[in-house]
Amino acid sequence: MTLGHEQYDVVIVGGGVNGTGIAMDAAGRGLKVLLCEMNDLASATSSNSSKLIHGGLRYLEHYEFRLVQKALAERESLLRNSPHIMWPMRFRLPHRPHLRPAWMIRTGLFLYDHLAKREILPGSRSIRFDGSGPLKPDITKGFEYSDGWVDDARLVVLTAKKAQQCGATIMTRTKCVHAERGDKNWTITLRNTVSAEEQTVSAKVIVNASGPWVSKLFGETLSMPAPKMIRMVKGSHIVVPRLNREQEAYILQNEDERIVFVIPYEDHFSLVGTTDVEYEGDPKEAKISPEETDYLLDIVNAHFVRQLTPSDVVWSYSGVRPLMDGEEENAQKASRDYSFEVNQEKGKAPLISVFGGKITTYRKLAEAATNKLCHFFPETGGYWTKTAILPGGDFDNQDNLTTALQQEFPWLPEAVLSRYVRTYGTTSRDILQGCTSIADLGELFAGTLYEKEVQHLVKNEWAMTSEDILWRRTKQGLYASVSNVEALDTYLRSKVIATMQSVPEASVSPLVQTKDSDATKGCYAGSGGA
Repeated sequence: MTLGHEQYDVVIVGGGVNGTGIAMDAAGRGLKVLLCEMNDLASATSSNSSKLIHGGLRYLEHYEFRLVQKALAERESLLRNSPHIMWPMRFRLPHRPHLRPAWMIRTGLFLYDHLAKREILPGSRSIRFDGSGPLKPDITKGFEYSDGWVDDARLVVLTAKKAQQCGATIMTRTKCVHAERGDKNWTITLRNTVSAEEQTVSAKVIVNASGPWVSKLFGETLSMPAPKMIRMVKGSHIVVPRLNREQEAYILQNEDERIVFVIPYEDHFSLVGTTDVEYEGDPKEAKISPEETDYLLDIVNAHFVRQLTPSDVVWSYSGVRPLMDGEEENAQKASRDYSFEVNQEKGKAPLISVFGGKITTYRKLAEAATNKLCHFFPETGGYWTKTAILPGGDFDNQDNLTTALQQEFPWLPEAVLSRYVRTYGTTSRDILQGCTSIADLGELFAGTLYEKEVQHLVKNEWAMTSEDILWRRTKQGLYASVSNVEALDTYLRSKVIATMQSVPEASVSPLVQTKDSDATKGCYAGSGGA
């Protein structure tokens, strides 16, 4: 498919949470938007987080009260808009008196409870550990508070889907290789990283939301010096067999004043992280080091009865966080806040660049960036995303949706149903449409991943490879053997991709998604704003 030399209001470079968030907000306000991502959506930082919607309790120690307040206020909006991929979670903080005194923790939790209004999440409390749980018996006192869980990669994909529904064009596997600045427009060269084909488009504004590549893009593509540099900090996580059967997560203090989370993950596992390590090099090549693995295991072993070794690590991942460089000595103290740079040379097309940010404040960041965009497009609509439901999130709670789907599809195994609810929400019905038995779901590739779901992901969610599907879309890679991965790759090459490439140009392709037929559903233009 070729777009030719089409004119857009804005071209956004970067398909992470910030780029897709801006695409969604801007398209919903009536702008003609194109987003290009050189790899898969959420293929870098945005799928390698600690997967939390949180204010950041530890940021209070660094006096980042504004950031914490902003993030706390966002938690409940996000939880309401995406109840399938986000849900409340209680966190238990074992008290280690030699690290932080109880009064300090109580003060921090009091601020955490009251810096922003709460309606969904309960407040904090003191708790006692009686020795019957997973912690070592010498840990008897602790605290408990609320934050939220998010499937980070699915948040990005669903935000891109919402942008598409609002009229945005989403192009994955498409790299912005050159941009030439004119008086009124940018002339932008895009290269398909699969076919190597190039095409040219024009835009009145470029938004550089390329995450850890934000500074690099200036020199390589825009032919201008970067206005500021980012600080790349690697955060690594490990996945181990489940350490606690209850639903609460744990937040563990360490001697170096850092904290590490132990979070229930995909039913049978615990997610442990994160580290903070200065990083140089290609963000895509970031991997956990043996020292980081030992560091995380040592902290867990200092708290839990069950002792872990490197052989217990089922999976690990590392992401590079593009933080604003405030010249702090310690990576853990670098700010998680965000900023914008608007480059508007007199008489030249403008450029907006995004620096920093965190998942919890992605909607606010996108809203602020779109406000800056709207200075150049005065006829655009107003704020609308605070109550914008992401695709599949139009239900009240997971229990009620599970009950409804059980009645509609009584033959569906509980494990499949549970994962569909927390992955697709009401969109589960699209996958299951026409199915009357488990056989109708087709070939089983790994875990609970069936052929029908794979087809849905390729057709509707830009998935092209086994990595896209097993890790970013479903997490079923946790259950996949080498032969499972090979079988899925073979299937994608021989059946799905071949089929999709033969679809007429007017239809949706996995490489370039055209505008959704229901373009303004739930967007500002169609709902009157929110």
